[in-house]
Amino acid sequence: MIRRNITSNLLNALADTPVVLLNGARQSGKSTLVKAIAEGGHPAAYFNLDDVSALGAVRHDAAGFLSGLDGPVVIDEIQRAPELFMAIKSAVDRNRRPGRFLLTGSANILLLPRLSESLAGRMEILSLWPFSQGEINGIKEAFVDKLFEKRLPRFPLNKKEGINIIDRIIAGGYPEAVSRTVPARRKAWFDSYITTILQRDVRDIADIDGLSDMPRLLSLIAIRSPSLLNFAEISRTIAIPQTTLKRYMMLLEATFLIRNLPAWSGHLGKRLVKTSKLIMCDTALMAHLFGANRERIVSAGLIGPLLENFVIMELQKQITWSEIRPKMFHFRTQTGQEVDIVLEDSSGRLVGIEVKASATVGAKDFNGLKALAEITGNNFIRGIILYTGDNIIPFGNNLHVLPVSAIWSKNSA
Repeated sequence: MIRRNITSNLLNALADTPVVLLNGARQSGKSTLVKAIAEGGHPAAYFNLDDVSALGAVRHDAAGFLSGLDGPVVIDEIQRAPELFMAIKSAVDRNRRPGRFLLTGSANILLLPRLSESLAGRMEILSLWPFSQGEINGIKEAFVDKLFEKRLPRFPLNKKEGINIIDRIIAGGYPEAVSRTVPARRKAWFDSYITTILQRDVRDIADIDGLSDMPRLLSLIAIRSPSLLNFAEISRTIAIPQTTLKRYMMLLEATFLIRNLPAWSGHLGKRLVKTSKLIMCDTALMAHLFGANRERIVSAGLIGPLLENFVIMELQKQITWSEIRPKMFHFRTQTGQEVDIVLEDSSGRLVGIEVKASATVGAKDFNGLKALAEITGNNFIRGIILYTGDNIIPFGNNLHVLPVSAIWSKNSA
């Protein structure tokens, strides 16, 4: 079993919180992780609501189901029985003992307010994304935290990583997809995966018509990611009303297929673009949806958007176990200056990150970072360009060029 880097955070939450929910995409490894915890560091009874018998018992009498349990319990795929949330609330109000309930969900309840509000103040929510590159390599990355240190640490060089980056992108992070090295078998898994989510998980959280539109929408998003979100343009392209489109996209986000990267503003009154960027949550799924294998990625020049999306999600995964826990944004002015990623800590300090699918970097590549530094002043810690070359290059005051592999460098932990 590959150790998940969020494990210690999960155990710490169980030590002082009555209800802990582990949110994440289906097949991201939630069940494997909570079973390991229930059999080891936090002994508990285990129930999976994908099991027809367990689901039937909960739906028949949620309160009665809980009253028959003694000690801590793990309930997997709780989004399949939302009636359990109120029963858990009542049970916790009677006894707030830490670690009573460890829940998992393949639907993001933060986007389903009626569920999240029922356990407000009683529940801690953690996110489990598909494998990070560090987890695949057996490393607990700390790149995000290191970026905020007073002095940027040195990262070891690995000359082979520039060659392997496309392979990492098309393997993604879903455990089953990573384990399948034959492209045809990986394609078959993704075909089934998408069908399962759209036909079952979406129906679990919303009774909607027109599911036939959602695969087309998902493919369109993959082709355009990462790009500024434009509901009007997508609505015209796919020929569905904006109201319907917004509902569909909320469901795709709730099932962890896509996410929004908000624009950084800083409340400075500057002329900044406030539109979010649309991101796919896994680059292997992204490549699958627009039919790109390794050869096509190279020949058609598709590496740019895939690499940017890949870096955004690798940083998002690290944030879940980061000590600093910065928020992540993108930056764009109305005159076209932009920075792919902005990390902001709780005190307002900023790190800007540009992603370049190139082995060379020039002075003009820093224009967006310099614009961000000028606008944010002393809050700007440093600017980084991540590229596909091998060398670490200082490029002026607080500006650096790093290989993409620095993100999961062994010595970044």
